[in-house]
Order: sequence, then C-alpha cells, then structure tokens
Amino acid sequence: MTAPSVVQLRDVSVRLGPVWALTGVDLAVQPGDRVALVGSNGSGKSTLLRTVHGLLQPVQGTVLRHPVLRQAMLFQRPHLLRLSALANVALGLWLDRGQGLSWAQSKTRAAEALQRVGLSAVARQGGRQLSGGQQQRLAMARAWGRRPDVLLLDEPTASLDPHAKREVEALMAAFAAGQDRPLTLIWASHNLGQVKRLATRVIYLEAGRVMADLPVADFFNPAELALHSPAAHAFVQGEL
Repeated sequence: MTAPSVVQLRDVSVRLGPVWALTGVDLAVQPGDRVALVGSNGSGKSTLLRTVHGLLQPVQGTVLRHPVLRQAMLFQRPHLLRLSALANVALGLWLDRGQGLSWAQSKTRAAEALQRVGLSAVARQGGRQLSGGQQQRLAMARAWGRRPDVLLLDEPTASLDPHAKREVEALMAAFAAGQDRPLTLIWASHNLGQVKRLATRVIYLEAGRVMADLPVADFFNPAELALHSPAAHAFVQGEL
C-alpha cells in the first residue's frame, strides 16, 4: 500500500504579477522521497518550493499537507542574524511556538544541531563571520533543529566551492537517511551530477509546467527520457 502523501498539489497555478509562474501543477510527494527540481532559470523551481512551503498561495488549485506536517526551508543565501552561530539556531527554536521550548532547551537543541553539522567549534562565533560553506551548514542546523518532516532547499550549493558543496551534499544525504525516520527532501538544483547522486525522483519544469516527473534512473536514461519528455531530454543533453 502506498503511504499517504506528505504534500500534494492539485492543478496548482501561481501568478507573480503579470506572469504565470506555475500552471496546472500536479504533484504528490511521499514520505522519504528525495525530489530534485530541475530546469532553466525562470522555469518555476523556486516558485514551486515556496508554494509547497506556503510562502506563496495559488490562484488556482489546492495544496494539501499532512495535518501534523513540519517543514523547514533553506534559501540559496542564508539569512543570518548578527548573533553567534548558537544564538542563530536557538532563537528560531525559541520563537517557534510549535516547538514549545524554553530558552535553555532551545540552546541545548541548538548545540545538538551544530554538532550534527560539524560546527560545534564555531558555536560562539558570529554567524555572519563564517565562510559561505559554514553559513549554509549553519542554516541547515537551524532547519534540522526544528525536526522537520520535509526539508525544502533552493539551490543549496550554488554559490559554494567544491569542498563546501561536498559537505552540504553529505549532510543532505545524512538527513534523508535519518536515524529514526526518513526525512523527505525537495530541492532545486542546476547541478545534474548532484541530482544523480542524491535524488530518487526528478521533476523537470519549463515555463512553470511540469514536463517530466520520473525516477532518477529513468530521468538519466536518454532513451527513456526522450520517450517520456522530449523537452526534458533536450534540456539534459544541453547541460551535459
């Protein structure tokens, strides 16, 4: 039996000013899915992530979420406060009423989250003083500390050097594996190598429409992809 979807979009369309950023999107994400969103700039990847997270509301269609679903989202450039790395994580936990944590409990969980991403040594340093890779890992600690069911990431390694990219990819894989339950990942990426390494499923968007939604093995099988979606096949060939 298929597990209930954690998030489901039914015929969702989103308009940003005069532009239809998404049109007629149907999407069902199952627990433990690792879904990569690919497509050229302006294809709708970021809009889809924000719609799933609830930051954007559709003008048509329905977004359904599991009633006790917890989500967290990372943006391409982390938004950090002028506080220590520890406080950047703890403050978000303390202010989240759904967590129900005291300040002391928030700091304890923040310390656990920093340890989880390998940043315990810089806990007292200012978050904005860290390197780009460390800042992205700090943002991941902030998200992981909320113990989400679904983690949304918008181009999480786009501006990082190769070493930092490997560190963030390793964390994404570890979060997805989970220690007690699978964490569902949905992320936008221009890096097809990363998609091939981490995803179980790939969604190709073009002008706000889903043109392909395939298991990763089928998406990277040229004959299979050409059969299902000539547009997605042309995109992949152009990126190789």
